[in-house]
Amino acid sequence: MELSTYKDDRQTAQGYVRNSIRSAIFSGDLSAGDRLVQAEIARQLNVSTTPVREALRELATEGLLTLDAHHGALVRDLDHVELKEIHDVRQLLEPEVMRRAIPRLTPDQIDKASDLQKQMAEDVNIATWAELNRQFHRVFLDACGSNVLADLVSNLQDRYAAHIVSSMDADPRCRLESNREHEALVVAAKQRDIPAATHTILIHIAAPLGSS
Repeated sequence: MELSTYKDDRQTAQGYVRNSIRSAIFSGDLSAGDRLVQAEIARQLNVSTTPVREALRELATEGLLTLDAHHGALVRDLDHVELKEIHDVRQLLEPEVMRRAIPRLTPDQIDKASDLQKQMAEDVNIATWAELNRQFHRVFLDACGSNVLADLVSNLQDRYAAHIVSSMDADPRCRLESNREHEALVVAAKQRDIPAATHTILIHIAAPLGSS
């Protein structure tokens, strides 16, 4: 297992470890069932085991890992039943996010979403795309006016993210479609068009499940 050792000076040690592991999962360097050992991760990333332990707990909460009894973790593999359950709940909740967020988005938030959408449309690697995608959807969650709703949806999106990435690896057209849907969401945000935003997000959620 090789983890990226690039560190943004603004990151905490825990954030550095978390993002390194998340990127390795999204890029396919870590696969379902792979075991992560705290001491090995700490050695590779030149940190103590404390931020590693906290990062593993955070990623387990996101649904990307399962903690084991030996101070490590396993990369989770979601079966189709669980993926379908997450998909169904997202279909219920994310249109409500859009209904709440579209009228509340500030010009700065719309500009941020637009900038992230343009970055995703560039030829970036899949791990970078996945992180930009996470930030893009976070803009709408931050604007929805409900911390409870935002936290619920954010957790579901994180648990679903690895499946989205694997779908894009299997069929590059999925990424092109997703980028077009992001662009449509930005247009809807600029026009304060709630029906267009809710319609687009339902299509956006459905696409990766159809490819599984």
